[in-house]
Amino acid sequence: MSSVQTSSTLIGAIWATDEGMSPAARLFRLVVLAFAGSLLVAASAQITVPLWPVPMTLQTFAVVLVGAAYGWRLGGATLALYLAEGAIGLPVFAGGASLLALTGPTAGYLYGFVAAAALVGWLTARGWDQSIVKSALAMSLGTALIFAGGLSWLSTFTGFEKAVEVGMIPFLPGAVLKIALAVAVLPLAWKLVGKFRR
Repeated sequence: MSSVQTSSTLIGAIWATDEGMSPAARLFRLVVLAFAGSLLVAASAQITVPLWPVPMTLQTFAVVLVGAAYGWRLGGATLALYLAEGAIGLPVFAGGASLLALTGPTAGYLYGFVAAAALVGWLTARGWDQSIVKSALAMSLGTALIFAGGLSWLSTFTGFEKAVEVGMIPFLPGAVLKIALAVAVLPLAWKLVGKFRR
């Protein structure tokens, strides 16, 4: 990782807070970042391959990337905001779905997003994004949390074996690809930040 990395999170290096920043400015920063992150996840949900009962989207890529870039607190809060946006009826989930997605067969995956972003953010804030192996492991653990939440909920509709068959196995190749993409994007983002900070 570049020697210019002085923040524990990528977003902290891009838009840092300092002791002189007013509480209103800090709050403004957090609100803007949370909405920007939730918008990224919502946009990634619309890039979809329609499978039943779980559509394949780019959401997990966006979720682990937001967690890695934002850290555990802001990452988790951003994904909680994303769920809240759906809960109030905004069409932020795959296929433009909103509130009903939070109780349907795929709800467990959505709730897993919050835990996944927080876990990945916690690990990367501790330097796991500075090694390709550790970064891949952090992204894999976050993805595993999403699958765990999704399968536990989906199995109440389909039974566990069927949940694994339709809710995990078809998604494993895509998950590996999205993890690899996230692992590649993060160091490139740090390098770009480093160049602009010189």
